[in-house]
Amino acid sequence: MKKKIKLPFLKKSFLIIGLAILTYSCGSRQDIVYFQDVDLAAISKPIENYSPIIKPDDALTITVSSLDVQGVRPFNLSSVTYNDNEGGMGRSVLQSYLVDSNGNIDFPVLGTLKLAGLNRIQATAMIKDMLKEYLTDAIVIIRNVNFKVSVLGEVRNPGVYTIQNDRITILEALAMAGDLNIQAERHNVLVVREEGNKKTYNRINLTSEEIFNSPMYYLTQNDVIYVTPNNSVVRGSTIGRSTGTTLTAISILLTAAAIVVSITK
Repeated sequence: MKKKIKLPFLKKSFLIIGLAILTYSCGSRQDIVYFQDVDLAAISKPIENYSPIIKPDDALTITVSSLDVQGVRPFNLSSVTYNDNEGGMGRSVLQSYLVDSNGNIDFPVLGTLKLAGLNRIQATAMIKDMLKEYLTDAIVIIRNVNFKVSVLGEVRNPGVYTIQNDRITILEALAMAGDLNIQAERHNVLVVREEGNKKTYNRINLTSEEIFNSPMYYLTQNDVIYVTPNNSVVRGSTIGRSTGTTLTAISILLTAAAIVVSITK
């Protein structure tokens, strides 16, 4: 005579399966919400007048303007026109100065300028001061035209992003990448940065307000942001991404078994 499966056993099985599913799929508020310790009643901090440091391999456009139209001509490289199609239509692009491995550029009339180690504001002031010998009212505009950052890992749109100005925060970069996936580890975001001839590896916590005081808050040229996957993703890649489906299937089989037992009882 075959032994029947007892209902208490089935109830315990349902409980175990249910707990397994909840453990596998559920996260906590502390794992997901940004800036959890921000004091909403606190006085806002002033925004820092931040400008990234110029580095070797930066491509800079430097425009000099003045009321003396003829006097500024020697200091401005001519623009280059690129044809976009066979019809001859093109776009005009300012020529750029590439900062060499020694941190220098060759600038018309002024000669070799050491710009690496300066930020845009400092470099602008230096060039304006040197131009006083030739122009009395010079206006200098410097732009970095190859400023880019890379965003990898658990974001919706990983990739390399070119920045149109010289100031971007890590939050803006993550927003450009479509924000973090729900499976992202917000406590452990890695920023890889080039400083001199070495790379630094910096961990930041997006759930804390301390991110606003971090030196990684403002990004620099060629920064790489890597968003770590949380433990459920890691476990899923080890055990197999079908684990959730497997647990559901087991639950269905146990339910069917319960129905059979209740009918045959």
